[in-house]
Parts: sequence; C-alpha cells; structure tokens
Amino acid sequence: MCGIVGLFLKDPALEPELGRLLAEMLVVMTGRGPDSAGFAVYGAGDSEHLKVTLRGPRLDEVAGALADVATATARDTHMVLSFPVAAEDRVRGWLALNRPDLVVTGTGTRIELYKEVGLPRAVADRFALPAMAGTHGIGHTRMATESAVTTDGAHPFSTGRDQCLVHNGSLSNHRSLRRKLEHEGLAFATDNDSEVAAGYISWRLREGDSLTAALEAGLEDLDGFYTFVIGTENGFAVMRDPISCKPAVMAETDRYVAFGSEYRALAGLPGIETARLFEPEPAHAYVWERN
Repeated sequence: MCGIVGLFLKDPALEPELGRLLAEMLVVMTGRGPDSAGFAVYGAGDSEHLKVTLRGPRLDEVAGALADVATATARDTHMVLSFPVAAEDRVRGWLALNRPDLVVTGTGTRIELYKEVGLPRAVADRFALPAMAGTHGIGHTRMATESAVTTDGAHPFSTGRDQCLVHNGSLSNHRSLRRKLEHEGLAFATDNDSEVAAGYISWRLREGDSLTAALEAGLEDLDGFYTFVIGTENGFAVMRDPISCKPAVMAETDRYVAFGSEYRALAGLPGIETARLFEPEPAHAYVWERN
C-alpha cells in the first residue's frame, strides 16, 4: 500500500517551516503505512563540504575518531557527518576499516536522510523533523505487505549523491535490472525493488541524462506499476507508470509544489484552498528545479 509525500518550496520565506509541513503530511499517511517511515530533507550546504548520514550503533565512537576532520550531529539512531570534500577518502576509508556495520543512508552536499521502524509520528519526532529547515523534502510511510518490517526496507533510498527516491507500487523486473546495474558499478544494500529504481535513475543521470530523460527512459526499462517521487540537490520530480493505478494528487501555488498519495496529505498546507490541484498524468515526468 504505502504512502508517499513531497514538498518543493518556491518561496524562501517558507523554508524554516519545511520540516513541520512535511512532518504533518507524513503523519496523515499513517493509515497507508504504519510499519516504518522515512524522509529526506534538503537543507543548508555548500559545494566545499559533504554530508554523510549514518545509521547504526555506537555512533559516538565515530564522532570521536573523526573529530579532527568532521563535525557530527547525532539524531537518535542516525548521525550526520559533515566534512570537506577533500577528506572524503579518509572518512570513507576509516568507516570501511573500522565500522563496516554502519549503513550510509545518504550522501551529498545538502541531503540528510533518516528512516526507522515505527509509526510515522514517532519517526518524525525521533529525528526532530518538525524543526528542520530546507528547500524541499520527500517522505514515505511503509506497509510491508511482501517482506519483513525492517529499517532496511524503509524508504527513501539513495544511490547517488544528493539523490533519493520513494516509491508506491511494485517492479517485476528488478532482479534482472539489478544485475545489469551491478555490472555498471552500482552497489545495493537491500533486496528492495525501490532501491533498484533509485539505482536506475542514478545510472541514467551518471550517463548524462537529464532528470526528465532518465524518468522517460524508465517507461521502457522498468516493468511494473509505480509512482515515484524523487529528490535531487536542486530539484523535485514525480513520475507515474503508463497505467497509473496508484493514487496520486498534486497541488501547486506560487509558494510551493506538493505531492501526496491522497489529498488529505495536502489539506493542511498554507493556501491550499486556492492551489491548482491536479492528478499527475500517466507516463509524464513532472520536474521542478531551483535556478
């Protein structure tokens, strides 16, 4: 089943409210996914520094060992390390050698990505989502109908720098597509078909496609039914398969663009009563990007 949400802000005055608005959208989707939840927020950052979001135990040890090169922000079971781009090899080398048990949930100049088992409200509060600021973010509430309830299975999935994806639906050819992508050098941490979809988009972008072109290519290469909401460093995108059996609704004003699996996820947004409301068309890529 699952519920997905996304919010892309056009008006900088709303940026301090991003986390609060996204949290409420996520909580409204609890009925579609009470098992686990996750979100990615695009906040402050610059091209000279990287952020790496880690998940796992004993994160204080990481902060201490890398204190001379990285600043650490702990949030419950996750930690965000921020360090100069030039120090990336050192940080990743230390993690691979000393803490291979940790999961990297997201990497980029602006992205922070958190996910855990539990009700969406609990997950949002554990990671202080309502207090986060940023330009855009996406979220997912999961109902594990075909697999165990685990944090590894929670969305979003990130397979490229500052890029992540949430998915409502199912892909039938993700195993064969995964093998192809592994030959192209991509690595996957779970068996989830949504991670393969994220990897596919990462691969197409790496090969030079625009985000729109990557999504359009997926209409041929991805077999199944799906609605994707995608975040990039400066953009936000929505794509539905040609059949579009999964529910989706969007709202656009001069202050924001918002997506929800159901309208009720959008009902609390400011100015929603005058927004342009529409259902995304099948097989059409909707992309908004910051200048």
